[in-house]
Amino acid sequence: MTGFLHSIDSLSTWVGKAFAWLILVLTLGISYEVFVRYVLRAPTTWAFDFSYITYGAMFLMAGAYALSRNNHVRADVLYRLWKPRTQAKMDLLLYALFFLPAICAFMYSGWNYASMSIRFREVSIFSPAGVPVFPLKTLIPITGVLLLLQGIAEIIRCVLCIRTGAWPQRLHDVEETESIILQEKKIQQERGIDADSAQPLPGQKGTGA
Repeated sequence: MTGFLHSIDSLSTWVGKAFAWLILVLTLGISYEVFVRYVLRAPTTWAFDFSYITYGAMFLMAGAYALSRNNHVRADVLYRLWKPRTQAKMDLLLYALFFLPAICAFMYSGWNYASMSIRFREVSIFSPAGVPVFPLKTLIPITGVLLLLQGIAEIIRCVLCIRTGAWPQRLHDVEETESIILQEKKIQQERGIDADSAQPLPGQKGTGA
């Protein structure tokens, strides 16, 4: 089961990292537009469409990757204080009530939206350059499929955590600074060290040589 979960995580990671390179393309494109607009006094007609299409593609395709890393924004003031089994029960309930219905609706409407855009070879209405936007809209149902796969993996994680009382291990490549600090403090406390002063806690012996 762990191998199956990691396979889905790996797919989400590969897609997310591949589309993350668009940030470089976006930066170069906007830099070029700034140069020609304010230095050469010859602005382009496609820069606006280019920027939102590039950013939109990156935003859409990074969703499953963020979910695989448990990095979507959440209010976890109370959540982080709960035991893993309680967290898993709450997550499972929310996935069943909100995530799955929303993603299914997203896929259904996204497919209709994308198919119509492809059929008419839709272009942007914001500039005379006729920048095609149907490739961006094609990504909408693909995003839905990736989110659904990753959501299934997260539901399986919840079930395993409810059974075992511990969260299954994830593939890790990037962690928030806050998570790293909390983990370091936990390790220091387990070793009997004051996390703020790096000194042994009262009643604890140091580990000096």
